[in-house]
Amino acid sequence: MEKTDNFSGQKSRRTETLTFLLGIIFIGCLMQLLGKIKGDVLVFPSVLSILRAFFSLLLTRKTYSLILTTLIHLFVSLLFSSLIGIAIGVAEGLSDSFRRFLKPLMILLRSIPMIVLVVIIMVLTKYSRVPYIAASLVLVPLISEAAAEGCRRIDRELIDVYRLNSDFSPRVLFLVYLPLMAGYLSQAYINAVGMGIKIIVTTEYLVQTKNSLGKAVFSSSYFNDYEEIYAYALIMIGLVLLLSEIPILIFKKFSSER
Repeated sequence: MEKTDNFSGQKSRRTETLTFLLGIIFIGCLMQLLGKIKGDVLVFPSVLSILRAFFSLLLTRKTYSLILTTLIHLFVSLLFSSLIGIAIGVAEGLSDSFRRFLKPLMILLRSIPMIVLVVIIMVLTKYSRVPYIAASLVLVPLISEAAAEGCRRIDRELIDVYRLNSDFSPRVLFLVYLPLMAGYLSQAYINAVGMGIKIIVTTEYLVQTKNSLGKAVFSSSYFNDYEEIYAYALIMIGLVLLLSEIPILIFKKFSSER
């Protein structure tokens, strides 16, 4: 029975990998088709030329310096947005009044156009801080909503048992609430990584952050080097996959070993 389950799991993973690869091929074919229809090889270069630019960037030391700058922006933003978002989410989960009070603010942060938010932040603070603040403000509603939903889904009887022994405290938060909310927070993390990279690269582009992926994309667009722009896009996609999928695989591995 166990061998059958393992075989089924391996078959499912192979199917998922094949489907993913077919999706990549589809995107390549779509770009080639758009190039033919548009008749503009500058804007829609061939897949081979994009891949050449991609591997050329991977072999360049400066590329990893650009990636490092963007990842620092991402990790700092995730840290701040997680601390604020989880605190707000737990408070919303424990108090319906507090949730209703903050609902207009959360709706505002989710719906305000990114360009407007960035312009406001640029006026209020230094340009070097814009990627951190802009990404954090956008990610806080995402994380707080997941934390609030996870908190509300916790079995009340289980919480009551813990409250007999201890009032709500940081210890109870980390040992009781957060483990029980882990499923909701992990999904929020996956969404936050992808969204965070897009927001940060966009803000780096707008404020011309030195030595960053956003600045590199701006430089490529200034010189109409679309092959390099698409190559940077592939790098960003790779970062999202690495940062979102690898932690899940590690978690599944530890879970299966237990």
